[in-house]
Amino acid sequence: MALNTPTARRSPVPTIVASLVGVAAILATYLLLRPDDGSSSDRRRSDCVPVTVVASSEKSGLLGKLAVAYAEQDRRFDGGCADVRVVSKASGDAMESLATGWDEQRDGGPAPQVWTPASSSWISLLRQRAAVLDVPVPISSEKPSNLANSPLVLAMPKPMAEALGWPDAAIGWSDLLGLATDPSGWGAAGHPEWGAFRLGKTNPHFSTSGLNATIGAYVAATGRSSDLTEDDLADPQVLDFTKGVESSVVHYGDTTLTFLANMAEADAQGQGLSYISAVAVEEKSVFDYNQGNPTGDPDQVGKGRKPKVPLVAVYPEEGTLVSDNPYVVLETVSDEQRAGADDFLAFLREPAQQRRFTDLAFRTFDGAAGDPLTPDNGLLPDAQFTVLAAPLPAVLARALATWDTQRKRARVLLVLDVSGSMVGDTGTGQSKLELAKQTVQRSLDLFAPDDEVGLWTFSTERDGAATPYTERLPVGALAANRQRMTTTIAALAPGGGTALYATTRAAQQRQLAALDESRINAIVLLTDGRNEYPKDNDLEGLVRDLDASQLERSIRVFTIAYGEGADLDALERISTASRAAAYDARDPASIEKVFTSVLSNF
Repeated sequence: MALNTPTARRSPVPTIVASLVGVAAILATYLLLRPDDGSSSDRRRSDCVPVTVVASSEKSGLLGKLAVAYAEQDRRFDGGCADVRVVSKASGDAMESLATGWDEQRDGGPAPQVWTPASSSWISLLRQRAAVLDVPVPISSEKPSNLANSPLVLAMPKPMAEALGWPDAAIGWSDLLGLATDPSGWGAAGHPEWGAFRLGKTNPHFSTSGLNATIGAYVAATGRSSDLTEDDLADPQVLDFTKGVESSVVHYGDTTLTFLANMAEADAQGQGLSYISAVAVEEKSVFDYNQGNPTGDPDQVGKGRKPKVPLVAVYPEEGTLVSDNPYVVLETVSDEQRAGADDFLAFLREPAQQRRFTDLAFRTFDGAAGDPLTPDNGLLPDAQFTVLAAPLPAVLARALATWDTQRKRARVLLVLDVSGSMVGDTGTGQSKLELAKQTVQRSLDLFAPDDEVGLWTFSTERDGAATPYTERLPVGALAANRQRMTTTIAALAPGGGTALYATTRAAQQRQLAALDESRINAIVLLTDGRNEYPKDNDLEGLVRDLDASQLERSIRVFTIAYGEGADLDALERISTASRAAAYDARDPASIEKVFTSVLSNF
């Protein structure tokens, strides 16, 4: 989430981590406030005080299992007991919800009693956000306890890291900048066959790894390991350094799982070196990926296919931030809920539960490495790295606003389904088309004025048209197109069938013909149906046409399944082939949050 500052690009619209899919054995579905306790109703302790824990996605599955274990032990405290329920919510999304006042309808459920983001940086940003809004901070001023640690690393395919001297050489952001800005790309390291250097990095407004990577790159640019300052963020040399790093980004996003799932799919096709050269993730994610579990789901441990080309962890020589997973009891809790929350924390920090964390490649709350952290798993448990301190709240806010001006710009074609089925009801008092139109119009605020955005619509041929798709507005700078875009969207009317495949193919070819390698080139396609166009029923051919591994230049197609009738399976195949992500808005009421999540990729 962006902060409410004059230079911020992102508006404070809450997000949802929707459905992201990699094919084969990879399936990761994310829902707003998804319960992760893994328990059936008979494990609920209905006679105990309810305690809801909102947890960041990379540990919510584990915490859910530990909540079940907590219940099974029938723990008591001062004669009372707690019924703990764990739900998953991205750290940045939860921060915004807490800062603006938790709304049950907007935020997907009752207000939590405990918040455990991935990093204490989100606590600092919550304080800053509350100050901007002039509202009370819903957490105490005391330093919270933490649950586990995981440093940010640069995960690289092993051959690429070895080309830079891993595991013996010190490698850092400066090395990546050199590769990113060298016209010969990997040729500068003796491997021209690997092409350009490509970085995977999540959006710092949404994701802890993206936030930590952004801060780490800024600190690396200063040449110091001391605290980042606001003056640093105005230093032209610092800005040039970080802009160079951002120039190598393939796209952004709200979760590293997009990158890891796509990398796993590329690896399964024998293209493990073709997708990205490095991705900023937590150390534990390297272990998860190498175990064939790129989603980090505890239920999938040992069940997936291990990659042909493993990842290894590069600990940036300039220093790195550590996700410390703080455990924050909110100020709004009752005394009994606080006692229950404190007892669950004590349980989580006991040796048996800490072993559950280290078994999944977290480090303990006091920083000790567990058995999985080995070179065979791509990790260096004894690596010496400087731990960077999280900046002060005002500096964090300035860093995010500065990133908004520096991040790689986008060239995006919006493709909207206007078939007859879009007249369907959403349960909100609006038709699917009316709600989608409203959402897209509002989402224009999430682009920068110099992002390039265009608009197509599709159904089937209507009114004598030669094609089932219509270019409503060519791709161009949003600053020049915005008013026409808003007016055009407002006038859209439904009718006809759904020429999904023909439209996707044509949109990809149009974007590919005008590809701008200095930008993130993408399509965002929203549909509520399945292909109903006999002239083109060739999904297999479309997938081949979109296959990013077979193209020197490619366009990423981010798809949205909108409404219950949408063909999510086909959309998943389209997005996976193009190394993008599919999103699930089959509950139409979720479309605004889903659309915001999609646009986090830019």
